[in-house]
Amino acid sequence: MTEPSATGATEGLDAPLPEEVRRRVIGIASDGFSSLSPAEMPAPLRQYARFTPARRAKFAATALATALENNPAFRQRMAARLRQAQPELAQALDAGTVPAAADPLDVAAAAYLLRPAGWPRLVTAAGAELERERVERANEDVLRELARAREELAALRAAAKAEADRARADLEAARKEADSVQRKLRSAVSDVRRGEAALRKLEAEIAQVRATAATERTAAESEARRLRARLTEVESALEASRRAAREGRSVEDMRLRLLLDTVLDAAQGLRRELALPPTTDRPADTVEAVTPGRMTPKDIARRALSEDDPALLDQLLALPQAHLVVDGYNVTKTGYPTMPLDKQRLRLLGGLSALAAQSGAEVTCVFDGADLSAPVLLAPPRGVRVLFSRAGETADELIRRLVRAEPPGRPVVVVSTDREVADGVRRAGARPVSSMLLLKRLTRG
Repeated sequence: MTEPSATGATEGLDAPLPEEVRRRVIGIASDGFSSLSPAEMPAPLRQYARFTPARRAKFAATALATALENNPAFRQRMAARLRQAQPELAQALDAGTVPAAADPLDVAAAAYLLRPAGWPRLVTAAGAELERERVERANEDVLRELARAREELAALRAAAKAEADRARADLEAARKEADSVQRKLRSAVSDVRRGEAALRKLEAEIAQVRATAATERTAAESEARRLRARLTEVESALEASRRAAREGRSVEDMRLRLLLDTVLDAAQGLRRELALPPTTDRPADTVEAVTPGRMTPKDIARRALSEDDPALLDQLLALPQAHLVVDGYNVTKTGYPTMPLDKQRLRLLGGLSALAAQSGAEVTCVFDGADLSAPVLLAPPRGVRVLFSRAGETADELIRRLVRAEPPGRPVVVVSTDREVADGVRRAGARPVSSMLLLKRLTRG
């Protein structure tokens, strides 16, 4: 058996196989596949071993084509079967010649399997020959179709001429009938115009009546809407007045109670700090002198602690009834800005929960919620109040409202690096501290 040259083995096609050549190659491989032993069959094709050649060529076409292209051993076995079936064609291709009477399709399929030197050229030439034959057959079909169309056109012309003659006669009769109809039509048009004029006059009168009625109805509806709106406003004002009265009493009671608790806790803390014994008044108590004042957040600032010492925050939160207000995103974007916002919130709130448990202070964490499309689903941790600003309001404005809501004299500590926030809460009586100070305190644990 003559092996293909090394040049033929390394050559390749510049374009896919023509479809006719591909079908012929798959047919040859499908017929020769049955003679292979299971060991000689490529693994992907063993499932088609029991198929008939026709059924195998239909359902395993892609697998056969892939094996022929990518499995040289399988292709050489199919080439060997081809040499046995068409020895003369195989010998001619090995010699570099093409039999003159050979079918171009057989030549292309044999060249693809045997891979002699220059086989891509033979496959391409066969493809071109097949295309030329297909074009010739198409041209012949077109010529036959053109001849048939010419015959039909001649018949149509004859029929059209006869039809035109009949149409001329019918047209002449129709013209005469049209003249009679036109005279009747002119008389009818005159009657219709008189009727339309009367109808337009009647429609104008009806439209005027409808317009008057619509104007009166619109005025009545407008008055009714105005009265309903006025009634709604009165009811809303009455309800708002009642609610404001109830809320005003509730808020004032709450502020008074909280201030009273603050004063009591401050008095108890001062008594513990001064270690005053539980005795009755003494004569010395009547002597005028300067007595110690209550500890406030401003007094803490005068101690020997720097502004970045976490112990300063512990001292502030140790004050009686202390309230810690945290600008949430200001702290998280200072401490861990690369984390997603939800992770930032969870990390900060976890630290604040531990701080609230350690210090016993009231803790409120404020986040900016003005740009949120929906409320954040969040379970606040124990000991921490979580608030989001409303639409049209920033977190800074909500913090200032929280500070103003506290009674005068209660220790309020605001955590924010924002200078405008710090200045505003300081004027309102709160003690601002930096976000970094809180982060250091949370890191310390």
